[in-house]
Amino acid sequence: YDRHFSICEHFGIEMIAVENKGNDLDIDKIEELVAADDLIKGIWVVPKYGNPTGTSVSDDVVERLAKMNTAANDFRIFWDNAYTVHHLSDDVDVIENIFEACTSAGNPDRVFILGSTSKITFAGAGIAAIGGSESNMNWIRKQLSISTIGPDKINQVRHMRFFGDFSGLKEHMKKHALLIKPKFEIVNSILENRLGGKGLASWTNPKGGYFISLDTNEGCAKRVVALAAEAGVKLTAAGATFPYKNDPRDTNIRLAPTLPSIEEIQQAMDIVCLCIEIADSEKNA
Repeated sequence: YDRHFSICEHFGIEMIAVENKGNDLDIDKIEELVAADDLIKGIWVVPKYGNPTGTSVSDDVVERLAKMNTAANDFRIFWDNAYTVHHLSDDVDVIENIFEACTSAGNPDRVFILGSTSKITFAGAGIAAIGGSESNMNWIRKQLSISTIGPDKINQVRHMRFFGDFSGLKEHMKKHALLIKPKFEIVNSILENRLGGKGLASWTNPKGGYFISLDTNEGCAKRVVALAAEAGVKLTAAGATFPYKNDPRDTNIRLAPTLPSIEEIQQAMDIVCLCIEIADSEKNA
């Protein structure tokens, strides 16, 4: 999401936050907004194991995004499928093909599909990909021809030789899961043991991706992050997952457990849970 926010801010594009409804996009709210205002030109969607929630869009949401009425005739969906193969186990989320849905709905130009190997091979040294209709891709090629003579073909060959084919990529991602899944499990276990049933917080338990979304009670997230920092635990800034870093209820904290060791995660999560208890107690004092 940080790249999405940065791009929009750089080009002066106003952002409108639409919170999830349950474990999916609030498609009712999205349909209402895009139908009413022709200045709303597009939407960013991370459809699978989204950052920060780890949740995936339903088939119904895909179909409604594809066929919804928009006031702007040039409305576009930027479908950033960054975590499409980032499963934690064999129990995977499967999402409907957005391009096929848009084409069937008579809106083949509505979607740009984005992806990369940034979180598969090397961050900043992977391969990016974009897909869409023939007219959209012709437009993209024209833009890219001005900014670059061509892609890094050496890196493309490097990736092809490493993976071999798509089955090779999937086997590679299973190795990722072996490293990452235990870290997600220990975070969920500590949250459940320390905070479960207390009404102090809620959190996601995703099937894939890189993040867990933790929601405190209203007005506590910034205080939790500050308390944790004082204890030596660095968390993503409260509000960072919202446009302009503005979480209107001050509840959300993104947890990113992939880098630390299991032992470090255990220590950090014990501190985070304690900070949540302290912040909530202060709020209600």
